[in-house]
Amino acid sequence: MVWIEQILVKYPELAVFLTISLGYLIGGVKVGGFSLGPVTGSLFAGIFIGQVAEVPIAGMAKSFLFLLFLFGIGYSVGPQFLQALKRDGMKPVLLAVVVCVSGLFTAIVVAKILGLDPGFAAGLVSGALTESPAMGTATEAINALPLPDADRARFVAHVAVADAVCYVFGAVGVILFCSLVGPKLLGVDLSAEALKLERELGITRTTAGVASAWRRFEVRAYRIAQGAPIVGMSMAAAEASFPEHRLFVQRLRRQGAILEGSSEIRFEAGDIIAVSGSREALITVLGPRAEEVEDSALLDIPVSVADVLVTSRNFVGRTIDGLSKESWARSLYLRGITRGGQEIPLAPGVVIERGDIIRLVGPENVVSQAAKQIGVVVAPTTTTDFFVLGLAIFLGGLVGIIVTVPIGDMRISLSTSVGTLLAGLLVGHLRTQFPLFGRIPDAAVSLMTALGLAAFVAMTGLHAGPVFVSAIAEAGVGLLLGGMVVTAVPMLVGLYFGRYVLRMNPILLLGGLAGAQTMTAGMAAVQDRSGSSVAVLGYTPTVPIGHILLTTWGTVIVGVMAG
Repeated sequence: MVWIEQILVKYPELAVFLTISLGYLIGGVKVGGFSLGPVTGSLFAGIFIGQVAEVPIAGMAKSFLFLLFLFGIGYSVGPQFLQALKRDGMKPVLLAVVVCVSGLFTAIVVAKILGLDPGFAAGLVSGALTESPAMGTATEAINALPLPDADRARFVAHVAVADAVCYVFGAVGVILFCSLVGPKLLGVDLSAEALKLERELGITRTTAGVASAWRRFEVRAYRIAQGAPIVGMSMAAAEASFPEHRLFVQRLRRQGAILEGSSEIRFEAGDIIAVSGSREALITVLGPRAEEVEDSALLDIPVSVADVLVTSRNFVGRTIDGLSKESWARSLYLRGITRGGQEIPLAPGVVIERGDIIRLVGPENVVSQAAKQIGVVVAPTTTTDFFVLGLAIFLGGLVGIIVTVPIGDMRISLSTSVGTLLAGLLVGHLRTQFPLFGRIPDAAVSLMTALGLAAFVAMTGLHAGPVFVSAIAEAGVGLLLGGMVVTAVPMLVGLYFGRYVLRMNPILLLGGLAGAQTMTAGMAAVQDRSGSSVAVLGYTPTVPIGHILLTTWGTVIVGVMAG
């Protein structure tokens, strides 16, 4: 054991990588469907290794990784942040604000009653409200306090200790509340409510193994038989006969020659037509009525799949059903919508928002023309705009240093952490206005957010490890009970405020509560219990606001408790 301790102390960078590895191992262990996740797993791994060796941790390395993480988070949610302020009126915004603010006030009251120092109070916030990034903003705020170095180091260690104590119930509490307790208090059946909401939006559930119209696109050839209903009918009229299935004739073969589709052309017996549509519609609608033939030359139609970032004002706020009736949407199919990194269920009543990424499929020329009207094609990139990345973090951090917030008799700076987060939001939002500005590959953003936070938390755990036992003894069981209160109160306040003041749909409300607490697992639990993915529509508007406010609370509570 001595040689292990010596290696970890002499090569702290290796200790950090070992901690991250063990953290992902610990975080991946599931008990009854619940897991700590890699971030909290890294915290516990760091605390454990810190018991073995007092690993020296460089403050600059922690800050560097944490700022990368914050910029990545801001960059990811930026395209949806301002839209979240507008979507569905102010309901999701108010819900997220009420949940986050009530959580902060509850934490302050509990911390005052328990007599917690700024470090324990900050860890209470980050753990009980399940927002690990608040540990970083709190650490920066503590290091800015006019205190002896020993006191600041002790408070920083206490942040990690309190987070570790409060996080488990914080995560489990949100999951159980959103999926079990909340529905019981509201007296609703999640499955029934989800089915009702799906019907309102026009979502049709399909049996397992059957591809739905928006995911499976095909072009098949059929011969028009003598006496078929469409003989003598124009192409436009024939297509209008199946509006709900959106079947389109791309081209046809007549007497050996291939003719491109035209709305005026009239069908004749013996024509072979190439029809595009969903696999399900082609099989169930045309299959029993027409003879399918193999004609490779007729079916040799260039088909394109493109991800398009919605930037045009003409599309924002319109439903999928409404857009599908536009003339430019002929032969165009929607495969998916991504909003704030989450897949949105497709249904006629779903509204398109600025910053959405929609996946289109159809003939190459049709997709190309439609993309020009909708926004910009998001082509994969492997190049990171480090000029924008570096300058944005520098300017954001600078603003965070300059801007101060009065708290009592003190003035607390916004901090480089919050400034960087806001810079990420701004750059992310500007992407929707200027899609070629500040481009960062999704894989790079994922690495920044995943590794940045996991490494930061791992180093925080390593720092707290040597004092963990003594700090637990100092805080006592009151910290654990206090954390339960801080987790439960904002959930209860948000539930009744959202239901009886905002009059929100129960499924969207529960998804919104999970988003306000930035707990994706809570949203997933609602989806599992309801048997529907529709809760994500409530989650996506509140989660960016939750990230912003809860991360900022780390700075605020340190200022309040140190004042």
